[in-house]
This record gives sequence, C-alpha cells and structure tokens, in this order.
Amino acid sequence: MLYIVSTPIGNLKDITLRALEVLKEVDVIICEDTRRTKILLNHYNIKKQLISFFEYNKNRRLPLIINLLTKGKKCALVSDAGLPCISDPGFTIVRDCIKKNIPVTVIPGPEAVLSSLVVSGLPTSKFVFLGFLTHKAKRRKRLLESYLSTFSEFTVIFFESCHRLIKTLSFLKEIDSQREVVVIKELTKLYECVFRGNPQEVINKILENSQVKGEFVILIGPKNYRI
Repeated sequence: MLYIVSTPIGNLKDITLRALEVLKEVDVIICEDTRRTKILLNHYNIKKQLISFFEYNKNRRLPLIINLLTKGKKCALVSDAGLPCISDPGFTIVRDCIKKNIPVTVIPGPEAVLSSLVVSGLPTSKFVFLGFLTHKAKRRKRLLESYLSTFSEFTVIFFESCHRLIKTLSFLKEIDSQREVVVIKELTKLYECVFRGNPQEVINKILENSQVKGEFVILIGPKNYRI
C-alpha cells in the first residue's frame, strides 16, 4: 500500500491523528528532503527508514520504491510541506502504482493552495492552480497574459520564489495595473504575512516589510473584482 500523507505547511501541530498513525505504522517513508522530514518525525518521536525522492533522483529511486511496494511493504509518501504530488514528482510514484495495481490511498490534511485561497478574500467558486511558472522572464509574462485572459472569471493561483517575486508582480502591473492581487508567505507560521491590493500596492507593502524571502503563493482575482 502507498499512503499519500499530508504534513504541516508550517506549524508542526497541524497534522492529523490519522497521519501520525500511518507514519508510525509504515515500513518506509518517501520524502523530498530527509532533513526536513526528520524535523517532523523527531517532534513526534517517530523513527523510520527514509528514502529521498525529488526531481533529480526520481528516475533512479522509482524502481526501488515500486520494488518495495510489490514485495508488500507499506510506504508513506510525504513532501517537505503540505499535500504530496502537488508541483512535485511524487505523482510519478502514484502513476506507476496504478499501472501495477498497487493500492494507493490519501491521508488528507494541510495544504497551501486551498488554505491560501480561503484566507485571501478572493472568490472561491471558480479557481485555477498553475503550480510554478517558468523561470524564463519573457515566457513567464506571456503565460500570465494568456492565463489572465483565458481565466478572466477565475481566481488564479500559483507559486513563486523570492528571486522572481517582484519581477512577476511587475509583469502583473503591466498586464492589468488594477487587478486584485494577494501574496501570502509563512502561512500558519509565527510570521505569517498576507499582502493585498493592486500589483503596485502589493510590491510596496512587500518591500516596506523586507519580506522578499522564501516561497510565496500569489493569487489574482477575477477581472474587475475588488475586495
């Protein structure tokens, strides 16, 4: 059995009792970064074999993981934070398990996308999630123009790194200077930050607070929507 286990996105207390039970019962825990996962496991006094699985070793590790599962081992798949398989290569394990008739189940819990959406104040009835956009600036701008045009009646959500945050918000300003934007970081943590306004207002707030570090969730409201 493969268990897809959601883990805290910040606050270590945000984990379900069922998730803790599964992590204690499985034979192996598959994770992005063993150091990050050990912080959670040590907090709850859980000791298990860990196997790292990320973008640059997935091709080597996938056969090993599938072999363990076909031999009857119980494996839990976790990410560094939140629900696995969202913008990470964990979905390839799920895909191969399905191909080989290995049972897969999910242990739901914390995740960043819906948590950011409900705290944003933007409409929740229709939304689209885009993951991480390309790091290439010109292509990123073209994609944003296309997405905002295609999904003009939707709330658009995507992840962005600190290195591209201000540039991406500047692109949004050029595309639609009055579009409602919400930028969130450190959700559920001590220094949780939520910045709201049009693109320029959000840029100013972020720079004033010296908050250009870490990873961010950017949400863009439907055209002509105002909080």
